[in-house]
Amino acid sequence: MQRRQESPDAVKIRTLPVQVAAHLTRRIVSGDVEDGRAPSELDISQEFGVSRVVARETLKILASLDVVDVAQGRRVVVRPRAEWDYLSPLLIEWLPAEIVGELLQELHQTRVLLEPELAAMAALSITDETLERLGDEIDRMSALEADPDAYLEVDHEFHMEICRAADNRILDRIMYSARWLGTASRRITNEAPAALRKATADHAEIYEALVARDPEGARAAMRKHLRNNSTLLAEKEQRTERAARRR
Repeated sequence: MQRRQESPDAVKIRTLPVQVAAHLTRRIVSGDVEDGRAPSELDISQEFGVSRVVARETLKILASLDVVDVAQGRRVVVRPRAEWDYLSPLLIEWLPAEIVGELLQELHQTRVLLEPELAAMAALSITDETLERLGDEIDRMSALEADPDAYLEVDHEFHMEICRAADNRILDRIMYSARWLGTASRRITNEAPAALRKATADHAEIYEALVARDPEGARAAMRKHLRNNSTLLAEKEQRTERAARRR
């Protein structure tokens, strides 16, 4: 069974503990905490006027994202930011745009390290059935170039098909876990004029190398595709910086 990409916009109703956790995360990111101490269960209950159960669930959420540690004696401390779970869609939703931009650049670096090699691996072991699905996805991309949201889902599945064809479960989980950041990245690169037409052409080159069972060709085609994405991300960042300076 093929996995479908979940939409991060599918559900916007948040439970009370999630809402409080979001508020506290933004406060921590802004530096509005003293000596690395986060609010305790009692502090949260009193400040937000919520029950101790809600406060406890809030701390569990923050702990699950590696934002805080609840130490012995109920002392709550903020964990180093480098250790937060940046693959969580919740955390990404709560972070300011400049940090998300940094994470997207780091995601791109990760993709450059992994995806060309995954394409080369896939070229050696890909099945006719997978090639048929990839061919269908290329056709769908061509038909969806005027619909960025629908295109995004097919784009994601194309890359996951290649990852699965490489037949490495650890790499598959790494790629799948980064899907939320991948979605955010694709939304940016898809905004550029003619971006989807160019992306379809890139994907077709990757596909042809896989059909030929050509590892070097698949590696090179994937690198070219990611290089094009890097250019689009850099252009978006420059536009954002210029807009910020004009304010």
